[in-house]
Amino acid sequence: MMDDLIQVRGASREKVEAMFDSISHRYDLLNRLLSLGTDRRWRRRAINVIGKHVRASKILDVATGTGDLAIEALRLNPDQITGIDISEKMLAAGKEKIDRQGYTEKISLVKGDSEKILFPDHYFDVVMSAFGVRNFENTVTGLREMLRVIRPGGMIMVLEFSRPSWFPLRQLYGFYFTRILPWIGRKVSGDPDAYSYLPDSVMAFPDNEDFLALLRNVGFTGERQLKLSGGIASIYYGFKP
Repeated sequence: MMDDLIQVRGASREKVEAMFDSISHRYDLLNRLLSLGTDRRWRRRAINVIGKHVRASKILDVATGTGDLAIEALRLNPDQITGIDISEKMLAAGKEKIDRQGYTEKISLVKGDSEKILFPDHYFDVVMSAFGVRNFENTVTGLREMLRVIRPGGMIMVLEFSRPSWFPLRQLYGFYFTRILPWIGRKVSGDPDAYSYLPDSVMAFPDNEDFLALLRNVGFTGERQLKLSGGIASIYYGFKP
């Protein structure tokens, strides 16, 4: 089982970068529409989980997008939050939002690759990601890089879509993700491919117990899953020994 999981790969870095560049101008609106506003509650829950376990002075937000999770993490009163992403246009939208809300002293967004994080070992108290890990070109490589830059005793937190296991939510979820969501996404974003990629990436992602196994395999301990909205999304977290 683990031999298969180690080979988990997503779309190429170039494809993901181009896709998110193309939808950056509608990304926040699409998140609200497609989740019916629940993505905000999920992020708040995720930040609450971090606050219960570690003192987060230095936080890294991997695949930060337009910075929504980084902004939510200000509730932890950190010294500094750094967000990295491969999409320059997503970062530009995020920087504009952060500047408009007056958070530039606390949050900095920079272009960066999740699989080659340009920070030293043991640098951050928390490394987190919301709806970004499934877009890693190589999931295990990205998780190992996240582990590397966390201090001993620090924490990883990953918020991702997951597949509910019970009937009939699983069937409704599958119909929404494969039929309704791509149609809405194409209409609003103007990109015919981006919201076909989304359900494909969710269905291919190793969720639930498989993702917990990945966290253990790369070296995290105390890994846990908190299911949200009946299992439509999940908070995964663990600690660096």
